[in-house]
Formats: sequence, C-alpha cells, structure tokens
Amino acid sequence: MTASVRWNPTRSRLRKSEYETTVIGMATSADTTRVAADAASRRGAGGPKRTIVLLNLVLFQLAWFAAVLGAAYRWPALGTACVLAAVAVHIAGAARRRDELAFVAIVVAVGFLSESAVALQGHIVYPSGQPVAWLAPYWIVALWALLATAPNVTLRWLKRRPALAALLGAVFGPASFVAGVRLGGARFVDATPALVTLALTWAVLMPLLMALSNRLDGFAASPAAS
Repeated sequence: MTASVRWNPTRSRLRKSEYETTVIGMATSADTTRVAADAASRRGAGGPKRTIVLLNLVLFQLAWFAAVLGAAYRWPALGTACVLAAVAVHIAGAARRRDELAFVAIVVAVGFLSESAVALQGHIVYPSGQPVAWLAPYWIVALWALLATAPNVTLRWLKRRPALAALLGAVFGPASFVAGVRLGGARFVDATPALVTLALTWAVLMPLLMALSNRLDGFAASPAAS
C-alpha cells in the first residue's frame, strides 16, 4: 500500500515566505552592522582612553611653556628636553608606536621647513636656540614634535573636518606665536607680515597634518580588536 503525497500550495508559500524573511533579515543585520561600524569609524571610535587624553593635554601645556620660557631665559636646551620627554611619554602610550613615531617624524620635518622659511623672511627674531640665523631654532622645531602628539589624541575630533582645521589653524597658530612673543620666546621685527605668513601657513598645514594623522594613527583600535 503506497501513501499518496499531496502538494499543498499554501504550505509551500509559507515555507518560501519564511525563507525569504530569514534571508532578508540576515542581509539587514549585516547592513546594520556595517553601517554601525562605519559610523563608529567616522566618530573616531577606538581612540585613547580619557586618562590618556587628559595626560596629553596637561603634558602639552607644560612642555609648551617649558620650551618658550627656556628660550626666553636662554635655556633652550632645557626646554627642549622637557618637550622631548613629553613626546617620549606620548609614544610610549601608543598602541602602535611605529605609526605614531613616523607621524611625529614627518611633522617635525614639515615644521623645520616651514619655520625656517619664516626665519628667512626676517620678520621674527629669536633670543636663543638658533645656531644658524636662517634656520629655525631647535626648540621651536621641537614644539612641532609636541604638536604631533595632539592630532591622534586631544584633536581626534578634528580629523575629518578639514575646513574647520584650516580655520582653527589660521586663528590659533598665530595666536600661539603671539603668546610666545609675549613670554619672551621670540620678537616681531615686523608683526603684520609675520602674522599674515603664519596664518596662511597654518591654514594650509593644519588640515594636511590632520589628514596624515588618519593614515598614521598610533592610538586607533587595531582591526582585530574592533
């Protein structure tokens, strides 16, 4: 006796519907995960902890004052040593030290060239730390190494905002230099062209440095950890 098998179109449609729902659900879940990951990446997720950010902020300020005051009181080597110590602490705390060290080295090279170009104009003079008159003082080049400690830590929020980076560079670059002049670290021979040069230089360099920090980020989470 053979059992007859009847095809039930209703049940078949139900199974097909369940299958399609499962496939669509899996695709939607994958898309949601991918969008969330992209959004986290845009926000700079996986960056340094708050304690590292606070340490970076404090060391940056202390080292900056040490360098400028060291130059003002003709102890540029001492101020430079303080800056290098802060940079060393920064690199030691990086998850990928090679990337962070490479970023610092490139920023120092850029700083040396740009500050030497400013020195060549003769609009600014320095009281100490400048063995060659037409080259940038070594303590101010060291400050570029200190600057390089910020983009991947305290300035992470600026990474994908090039227009804002240019604006802030044009404003705060010269403002920082004016503060250094008031502390005695430098002197303007002709303030107006010097400040215009500094504003233009920082407006160009700041977004470029922030873009470079996206490629050389020693504090970003590793792919295996994300």
